[in-house]
Formats: sequence, structure tokens, C-alpha cells
Amino acid sequence: MLELACGVLPFAAVLGFFVLVSAVKIVPQYKEGVLLTFGKYTKDIKPGLNIIVPIMHTLITVDKRITTVDIPKQEVMTRDNVPVAVNAVVYFRVQKTKDAILEIQNYTYAVAQYAQTALRDVIGGISLDTLLVERESISKDIKELVDRETDKWGVDITAIKIQDVELPLDMKRAMARQAEAEREKRATIILSGGELEASENLKKAAENLSRSSGGMHLRTLQTLADVSADQSNTIVFVTPIEVLRAIEGMDFSAFMRGKGKNPNAPGKKTS
Repeated sequence: MLELACGVLPFAAVLGFFVLVSAVKIVPQYKEGVLLTFGKYTKDIKPGLNIIVPIMHTLITVDKRITTVDIPKQEVMTRDNVPVAVNAVVYFRVQKTKDAILEIQNYTYAVAQYAQTALRDVIGGISLDTLLVERESISKDIKELVDRETDKWGVDITAIKIQDVELPLDMKRAMARQAEAEREKRATIILSGGELEASENLKKAAENLSRSSGGMHLRTLQTLADVSADQSNTIVFVTPIEVLRAIEGMDFSAFMRGKGKNPNAPGKKTS
């Protein structure tokens, strides 16, 4: 009998040690859990050191950090019957530990599936132009729709972001042509505005020159001086009619007589 007791005691000690070790549960700071007693909810388990009774108690924990779930690319038909391929990403976290564990089997998968359905529903009710321009507003609408449903699962939707909107190839070409036409339109407007401003400035300059009697002649001489600066230029001078009329009114006879005198020419001798 004594020998049997000596053989059982070490075994009991080892078994007790393993039971004690398995009874100690350390929950990290970023996790929380629930304690089930014979399968029935007992209480919430907070981070830190917790003691449970093996076999009788079951501890289930969940991660309380923000989790990201990708919504795969899917083809959606907009309200104006344009097929687009859209993908998004969902940011969420567990808000109520008990509900996330006891109310739904796999909250991560459920959030992804419901967000995918909400994405199709919202985009199907808007036009392509609205989708391209108001992406942030659409993301908020999808978030509110998903958040209302997942609240009873103990999950809080932090954000839903639409990542890519892929258009059909023919639609991309049409939009590229439209953008090119808009750029050409803006360039034409800018060019015509510049030409209008230049013509108004030329008109003002012509009016200023017409009010001055010698202004046009001065401008002509200035132009000739600018052109003649380059020796390779051949200048064809067209004399304005005003200059010719001014020359006609001048008396060159006295000038020509003065230029025609020769001091060495023989003259009359005086006695």
C-alpha cells in the first residue's frame, strides 16, 4: 500500500502542476474575452492575469485592435447603366466583446460580405459622374449603412474607403477625347483673349500716333533703325505719302546753288 502511494504521489504532483499552469491565463492588452462556465456565459475577461478552472471554464478572446478587410474588385452597374469595377477596404474594430463572440460566428467574414453588398447597392443608385466626383461622400454613405447592421454584432466600422474605380476601355477613350476637347477649348479662349487685348492696344497706339503730326514719321524711322541693325537684312523702304508731300513743299534751289559753287572756277576779272 505504501509503495502504491509512493508511486501515485509523484504522478498527482505532476498532474496538479499542469492543472495549475493551465488554469493561469494571461490576456494581452490588445485583447478581451468572455468566460463560459460549462458552455454558458459567465463574465467578461479583461487584459491581464486570469485564473480559470480547467474543464469547467472556457476562455474565448478577440482582438480589440483596428482590423482591415479588403473588398475584392467587383463589377457594378451604375444608375446610368455604365459597368464599373470597384474595390474598397473596410476598417473596423470590436466594440462589444460579448456580442462579437456570442451573436455571430465569424464577424470578420460577415463584415466583409455585408460591406460588399452595401457597396453594390449604393453605387447602383448613383451615376458615373457622381461616383467619380463624390467618392468620399459615397464612402461615408456605405459606412453608415454597414455600421447600422454591424452594431448588433458588437463591431464598430471606423471607415470604408473606395480605392479604385476601373472604367471600360471605350469609356476611358471617350473621356480622354472629352478632356482633350476641353483643353483645346480653354487654349482657344486664352488665345482669342490675348489677340483681343493686343488689337485693343494696337488701336490705342494708332490713335495716339494719329494725334501727333510727326509721330508716324518717328515710328517709321525707329522701325528702320531696328531693321538695319542686322547687316544681312535687305531693306525695301516704302516712303509714306505724307513724307513725299512734305518734300514737295520744300525749296531746295538755294541749297543746290550753294552746293554748286566751285571756288577754283574762273570768274569775271575786275579792273
